[in-house]
Amino acid sequence: MTANPINQSTSVFRLSPLIRMTLLSLYLALTVPLPFLAQATAAPTPPSLLWVGIGCGFVLLYAVLTERVILDEEGIKVTYPAWVPRFFRPGWSLSWSDVKELKPRTTGQGGLVYYFLSQDGKAYLLPMRVSGFAKFVNIVQAKTGIDTTDVRPLSQPWMYLILLACTLLLLLVDAWTIQTALVMGNW
Repeated sequence: MTANPINQSTSVFRLSPLIRMTLLSLYLALTVPLPFLAQATAAPTPPSLLWVGIGCGFVLLYAVLTERVILDEEGIKVTYPAWVPRFFRPGWSLSWSDVKELKPRTTGQGGLVYYFLSQDGKAYLLPMRVSGFAKFVNIVQAKTGIDTTDVRPLSQPWMYLILLACTLLLLLVDAWTIQTALVMGNW
């Protein structure tokens, strides 16, 4: 999904659908076989408890993936829908006049992330997985005067396409695993 203008001076950027679909699919591929395997192996954890845990985990992951970045005349806001509790994902906002600079930092995996540094020294992570990232950084550059020509998304789309392909293969293995567990468990 690309940026959705609310009015002429406000833009809303959501997490890329490719990223959202890939992560939700991977979560399901990694967890759905567990209740079937628990039943087939007579594990001490009841399958119903695993289903509840999987459902809760899915809702939590989905909540994280509903992040929205709103750019307007006043500043930048990272928000979540009203149903996401603020203690879980509080979000943040920063006015354009408070942005001092954009600082790059290397991640533990060798990637590069950027932080907005405010006038009072606080750091705010630049959202890097939004759909319409090029437009997003162009707006940031126009509002702050900070050169963003070297700012690139943390992960390129091809990386998520490869992960999605691997996830689809894992789902095929899951189907076989579930079928085997059903036969072993005499469901």
